Amino acid sequence: MRGPLGAIIGRHFSAAAGAGGGGDDAATGVIRHDRKCRDLPFLALFAAFWVAMIVNSSFGFNQGNPLRLTFGLDYKGNICGSKHADPDLSELDVRYWMNPNQVYQSGLKDSKIDLADAKSICLMECPYPAEDGLNFVCDYPEGDIRLSVDDWIDRDYDYFEYLTPEMRNTSLQLQGPCYPIIFPSINVYWSCQFIARPSNVSLKHWQRMGGASIDENMLIDKTIHNTINYKSSVVKRYVADIGKSWPVLIVCGGLLPLFLSLIWLAMIRYFVAGMPWITVILFNALVISVTMFFYIKAGWIGNDPLTVVIGPSDPYVSIGGREINHLHVAAVLMTIVMIIALLISIAIVRRILKATSVLKVAAKVIGEVQELIIFPVVPYFTLAIIYMFWFAATLYLFSSGQVLQNDCKANCCTFDLKQGKVNCDNCCGYSVHYTPHIGIAIFFHLFGCYWATQFFIACSSTVIAGSVASYYWARGEMSHDITFHTVVSSLKRLLRYSLGSVALGSLIVSIVEWVQSILKSLRRRLKTVDSAGESSFQKTVSSSSNCCLGCIDWTIKSVNRNAYIVIATTGKGFCKASELATGLIMNNILRIGQVNVIGDVILFLGKLCVSLFSVLFAFLMLDNHKYRSAHNKISSPLFPVLLCWALGYVVAQLFFGVVEVSVETIIMSFCQDAEEHDGEAQYAPPLLMETLGDTSQLQRLTQGP
Repeated sequence: MRGPLGAIIGRHFSAAAGAGGGGDDAATGVIRHDRKCRDLPFLALFAAFWVAMIVNSSFGFNQGNPLRLTFGLDYKGNICGSKHADPDLSELDVRYWMNPNQVYQSGLKDSKIDLADAKSICLMECPYPAEDGLNFVCDYPEGDIRLSVDDWIDRDYDYFEYLTPEMRNTSLQLQGPCYPIIFPSINVYWSCQFIARPSNVSLKHWQRMGGASIDENMLIDKTIHNTINYKSSVVKRYVADIGKSWPVLIVCGGLLPLFLSLIWLAMIRYFVAGMPWITVILFNALVISVTMFFYIKAGWIGNDPLTVVIGPSDPYVSIGGREINHLHVAAVLMTIVMIIALLISIAIVRRILKATSVLKVAAKVIGEVQELIIFPVVPYFTLAIIYMFWFAATLYLFSSGQVLQNDCKANCCTFDLKQGKVNCDNCCGYSVHYTPHIGIAIFFHLFGCYWATQFFIACSSTVIAGSVASYYWARGEMSHDITFHTVVSSLKRLLRYSLGSVALGSLIVSIVEWVQSILKSLRRRLKTVDSAGESSFQKTVSSSSNCCLGCIDWTIKSVNRNAYIVIATTGKGFCKASELATGLIMNNILRIGQVNVIGDVILFLGKLCVSLFSVLFAFLMLDNHKYRSAHNKISSPLFPVLLCWALGYVVAQLFFGVVEVSVETIIMSFCQDAEEHDGEAQYAPPLLMETLGDTSQLQRLTQGP
């Protein structure tokens, strides 16, 4: 690698000048780098991608309705809880299937009727059989039924006594408009799930009245339960939890990690010697605390497990759900993480002194260029705006589609109050029908968020690298001029010349990680389909490919990070910068490796501390009564907690990048400096010379005690 790595605004001794090279530049020792815009097609691709993201999101805003994620549809196609329905259902948000025989028949294997076609209406709460008689749930009042919706609600949805003889006869044949309440029901995620335990008193009254035979099979319970726990229904509820818990996401996913990251950087600046120990101890305490919260919600300890029931429930009835199973899995995974964390902590205890030396170098840089602590606020607020738009669009995209009547072949005659007679022609239910490309639109939306996150993290790293490189190479003659202008100048160079290179680097990382995720998902599905027939060779190939993908992902991330440093300091394009960075790394693998191994571990644990703090506070906020009852009840704390963890980690990565990128930039500049001066770095800070410049010190750090 020829020429200095840095020398952006500073000046340093040139080997050519020292050798008596001619020219004005050689005489003065000033090295200038002529820059030009690099990788512009990829910047255009990034801009076009976001135009497509906005168009894609507008489709969701036009077609979606977040209420569909939580509440079901009645037999008219209205969304329960919607004030725009006819009648007004703003207070009626619980879906109830009126005809128990239709529910039972929809669960049969060869049935011509689906549960979506069974007649359902929206109520305020799930009805319960009378203790000493028979109650009815009647259809929305209209036609000859001269009752307002409020009066209908006040009468507990029962106007059987007002029915004409014809209406009573059709009701006894389970054709409406009134249906008997024979089975108790419980509000499970805004749908009334029947309990296959009919009321003997109500059933006897029904039989005395000459009512049609009612099936009492357990299938009536399982049919609704399976529908509520269908995979797509669970995913919708998880997405709906985003909208319900947005205050938690703002506080625990945005503000809290910002505050904690700034505190961590300040402590690195003024209390660097104790930070590695504090980080390791705090990390283990947080992992244990978060694991205990998962145990509590999974019902393994304490008396506050997650329940799928909304409102009061029968203590003798236990109802499970996928959300509870997912919490059990999360609790097991956190237990494994806790054990691994303790083992890692024990393994690195004796090597923490190395991390202290590394962090002291970063603390020195932060002390000289203090504006670096504040700069990540710029990409932080940029990402905050993008995330708010992205989360809103997510709610609408996942709920997008058209409410259309099903095409059913079932014999489902019901009494039509408007027509005043039994109607057998138009009795199919309604469902949300999704367009064929909705899956691609959602995938596109998710990938766009990940690429944008990687892009702005890369931009932040590039600006920090440029500022720190300026500090390193100007050390000899211009240290008194290192001011806020170094950060501003580095930002200007990025915006003017290198955005295309950053877009290319972030795109490569995003594609590789998404391909890895897709392959892992496919591998899990294949294992589920043919777990018994998988040979040892197939298992070996699967494990090897997984390991290779992980290594490729780690290598690309490492090369990218160092490529951004070269981009910031030389203005090269991404591909050339990657080549130069790789060459420099290979030539100085010991020097760079000793810093990255222990130093990166401590920084990684620090990021996890911030994100785990976010998780801990998210659990505490979600324990509030607001998120455990009524309309804001979340289906499970799992998804909001994971989002808080991810957002907290992104924020921590922005701010911890000040230390991480500073160390790597200093080390790479040191290696280039040493190469240019026959192994004797001329511009390294004294602390760095003491850590890496002495041969015996280098051997001690790389070999360990």
